[in-house]
Amino acid sequence: MALGMCVIIGAFFLAMGAYALIAPTVLIQPFGIQLTAPSARYEVRAVYGGFGLAMAAVLAVAALDVGSLRAGIMVTVGAALAGMAVGRVLSAALDERTAFYPNWFYCAVEAIAATALFLTA
Repeated sequence: MALGMCVIIGAFFLAMGAYALIAPTVLIQPFGIQLTAPSARYEVRAVYGGFGLAMAAVLAVAALDVGSLRAGIMVTVGAALAGMAVGRVLSAALDERTAFYPNWFYCAVEAIAATALFLTA
């Protein structure tokens, strides 16, 4: 089960990271953010692209269970995902309400993935 979670969640991070590097303006478009300056595209490529690829890489290490690191990696990536979901919930308390997609959709994905990683670590 842990192997499957690493592979599935790692694949999502890999896809997000690659997409952010290739098309940062398209990736961020559902959030209503305009990337008009080169520095804004750098930021999306770094945070969504680089972070996504790094998470995919460490989940690949976890999938292979290199050096018995699987549980630690799964808890760490789960904590990062849980932090993202909590940030969205706090934003809902501090900001105006939004439609289900994209914010609540991604909150659900992050919370489910974090829970799956925690439970299978």
